[in-house]
Formats: sequence, structure tokens, C-alpha cells
Amino acid sequence: MKPVSWLIATFGLVVTTASATIGAQSSLSGNPILPGWYADPEAHVFAGEYWIYPTYSAPYDQQTFMDAFSSKDLITWQQHPRVLSVRDVSWARRALWAPSIVEKDGWYYLFFGANDIQNDQQLGGIGVARSRRPDGPFIDYLGKPLIDKFHNGAQPIDQMVFKDRDGTFYIVYGGWRHCNIAKLNAEFTGFVPFPDGSTFKEITPAGYVEGAFMLLKDNKYYFMWSEGGWTGPNYAVAYAIGSSPFGPFERVGKILQQDSSVATGAGHHSVVQSPASGKWYIVYHRRPLGETDRNHRAVSIDELHFDERGFILPVKITTSGVPADPLDTTAKNGAEFCASAGCTRGRSSWLSTNRPHG
Repeated sequence: MKPVSWLIATFGLVVTTASATIGAQSSLSGNPILPGWYADPEAHVFAGEYWIYPTYSAPYDQQTFMDAFSSKDLITWQQHPRVLSVRDVSWARRALWAPSIVEKDGWYYLFFGANDIQNDQQLGGIGVARSRRPDGPFIDYLGKPLIDKFHNGAQPIDQMVFKDRDGTFYIVYGGWRHCNIAKLNAEFTGFVPFPDGSTFKEITPAGYVEGAFMLLKDNKYYFMWSEGGWTGPNYAVAYAIGSSPFGPFERVGKILQQDSSVATGAGHHSVVQSPASGKWYIVYHRRPLGETDRNHRAVSIDELHFDERGFILPVKITTSGVPADPLDTTAKNGAEFCASAGCTRGRSSWLSTNRPHG
């Protein structure tokens, strides 16, 4: 275990208890915002708090659990250890990746990748666990993977669950340079076929590698993904805009990438609009300068801006992070997904994430 002095020097944070409250030393969040090695952060607003659900960034055989973090202001974060563990998922044994979580009918459903399967004969894929609380514990919901096969060439990893304006939930996922979308049934136990009889539709844009993410804003569907190799410095986020969750999606360009003076390997992100300030944020992982271990990735946050035409402006990654953006602690979960339905100032919002493998 690293000493506290190392955490302060590396992450600019103060850890006040072993696994409880992590606070910045100024009115800025600083970057990275979480201590330790984490990646693929999916973040949300639940019950008046920001939540981040990341992948534990370590060798695959050590990725047997997931932690979560919560904050009321983006500055001070509380760690919630082991919200999901392979002990509570009978078929999972390693490589727990890219959590994606939604709240529905009083339950929190956490979708995750497990086992890093390489073919249809291996056990693993995308699973679902659920809990009555956002801090878990999350228990396996199906007793088996939800998606356990390669469809359209997509490895079953890097899932993101997206709620459309009509209340329909879709799962958007895929590694190995292929991305699918499928319509979840009401119970999240399976899928509703599309009118043409298919279940998994490929929506892969040019340049896609992994880490799918979708956002609905101003009647535009922003499809975002990670490209490049996750172990290298050139990992980045790009995006496209479509008129429906099925596209077609034509690549616009990169919005997040390394800055050799700040950090490398910036990718697998999520986006949130604060229900308090109306500001948009991008939450992502990156590799601190000087780190050569591929698993040394850390979660960071910076502001995200749109121009007057609705295009996303390139993100400037920083060491300072963002100012405090406190939430109303009386906020309810009911509007939690307003970011995916075109959230405006004063309504609850949603951060989500993409991840690279690992």
C-alpha cells in the first residue's frame, strides 16, 4: 500500500481516513480527483450527490472488485469500497471492467464486463448486478452474463446503458473496434428485438476502438468513444452526432487527448451537466507524466464546452481541475437522467463513462 505522503505528492489530495473522505486542499478539485489507480469512470447524480464508478486499474487477475466514490461538490470525495465483488457473481473471476449504472423502480442496476472473453466458448461477457442503494453491495441479478457472445464482431465489454427520451433503455457496447446497440427489456433480463427481427445492431463509426458513450442534448444524439491503444500515450476520445440512437454516425473529430505537459493516455470518459450550475463536465482517466506502467491510470475532471452550433470544443486537460459545484442535497433521483434527455439548468443530471480494456 502506498503511504499517504505518496498520495499527496502524486495526486495533490488529502486522505483524512483510510477509505472515507478525500478532500482537495483548495477550492479547486485538482487532477486527478481520486487517489489510487482507477480508469473508465462512469459518474452520475443520485439523491443529491455526484457518484463515480470506475474500473480498478490493475493486472486483470487483480481486478476482482469495484469501488465507488461520492461527492456533494466535486471537491471532497468519499470512497465506498467493494461495491461489487466477484464473490457475489458466481460466473465472474477476473477483469471486472467499465461499470455502467442506472436507477429504475427503486433499484440500482450495475452493468459490468467480466473475464475478458476472447471467443464464444469462454464464460464471461457483460453482466448485471443490483442493489437498493448506490453504494451497494451489488449482487448478481441474472446468475449468468446478459451478453456472452460476440455479435457483429464486438467483444462484450465497455457497456454503457442509455435512457432515451421515451423511457426506453438501450445498451451500447463493444470492443475490438465494433460497437452494437440493443434494446433492453423492462426487467433488464434480456432484449426486445428490433422491427426487422435483429437484436444487436452495429453502429460502429470510423475510428471506433472501444468505450462507447451516448448523450442526448438539444435533440441531438452525441455518440462518443475512445480510439487508439489504451496502453499508449495517444489514447483519445472522439465523437459523432446523429438524429437517433442508431445514427448514422459520422465522425466529427477528437475532443480529448494527451497534453505532453500535463498527462498522457487521456480517454474513456463520461459527461455530466451540473443541475446546480448548468456547467458541463467531462470525467475521464489519464496517465500521469513519468508513469510507464500501463495500469497506472487516474481519474480526472475538466469542463466541457459546446459551441453555438452544438459542436463540442476540444477539451483542455488541466492539473487544477474544476471549482466546487455543490448540489442540492434534497435532489431526487427522478430527473437523474435529464442529461441524456437534454438537461437544462436546475434539473438533475447524469455523468457516464467509457472505458478502455483493463
